[in-house]
Amino acid sequence: MIKKTIYAAFCATGLLAGITAAAAQTGEAPARTECLAGGKPGSGFDLSCRLLSETLLKTGLISSRMSVNYMEGGAGATVFNHVIGVRSAEPGLVVPASLGTALLLSQKKFGRYDETNVRWIGAIASDYGAVAVAPESPIKNLSDLMAALKQDPASVVIGGAGTIGSQDWMKAALIAREAGVDPKKLRFVTQNGGAAAATSVAGGHIDVYFGDAAELGPNVQAGLVKVISVLADERLPGTLADVPTAEEEGVDVTWPIWRGFYAGPKITDAEYQWWVEALRKLVETPEFAAERDRRGLFQLVAIGPAFDELLKKNIENFKTLAKEAGL
Repeated sequence: MIKKTIYAAFCATGLLAGITAAAAQTGEAPARTECLAGGKPGSGFDLSCRLLSETLLKTGLISSRMSVNYMEGGAGATVFNHVIGVRSAEPGLVVPASLGTALLLSQKKFGRYDETNVRWIGAIASDYGAVAVAPESPIKNLSDLMAALKQDPASVVIGGAGTIGSQDWMKAALIAREAGVDPKKLRFVTQNGGAAAATSVAGGHIDVYFGDAAELGPNVQAGLVKVISVLADERLPGTLADVPTAEEEGVDVTWPIWRGFYAGPKITDAEYQWWVEALRKLVETPEFAAERDRRGLFQLVAIGPAFDELLKKNIENFKTLAKEAGL
């Protein structure tokens, strides 16, 4: 049920590569573009900004480099509220979002605002959940982790972005459920993205980090962490090619993650449509495909109305999933 619910939330629209026709007149390119990440450098949000910034310039869709800035807090809640309340009409501003954003919106974790208060542009790539430990950790695989949790949940210090109810906590909660452990008994410590988590794991401050495969890849290459499981349907290519899936160890948990962007609610239809068309053109270029692959991400396209549909279905299904996870 858990696995089916996750994939329903991710793929219910049937749009792993869906692009719809333009519905409005496209405006001029913004004079200045900015991607405002709701996390620290090295976080998944930063990864999305870097992918967009590099490829828009390489493909000539913008004439000067997009700036990348940071406003961490609340796993994206702080920047969400800031854009709506302060920068709602800036045509050049976009903010990265992920499946975790939909999860938090489904739980009303972003304060008085909800998914209807911003303009959803599109998802252009995907990632998968991953479980990481220190290279010398006694936890060698997912079976070891589940055994330790079963023996004493409080003995394992788990790290992840956000707090209880966030997507990293949810990944840990689903694994705990599979081990027969009440997720509310988990010892969970908030981390500020993959780079900070890798330092915490390497320094022994946390035992396990539930993060995303792409953000963990560079830390694996640097020898800071070891990924013991990927929450994907099949093994991933590249740096993590030798890492087994949870399913290979008999654990029926998967966690696919879209990576997309939204804009402020008061940009004009023409300004919004410029971004929609820019993303449509971008994902068709070889430069984008090469950069996406280099950063350890995977193909997924849902732009404009298709992205709206995907997001709404995510939120609907996550309300069910939250109940299954004991929230």
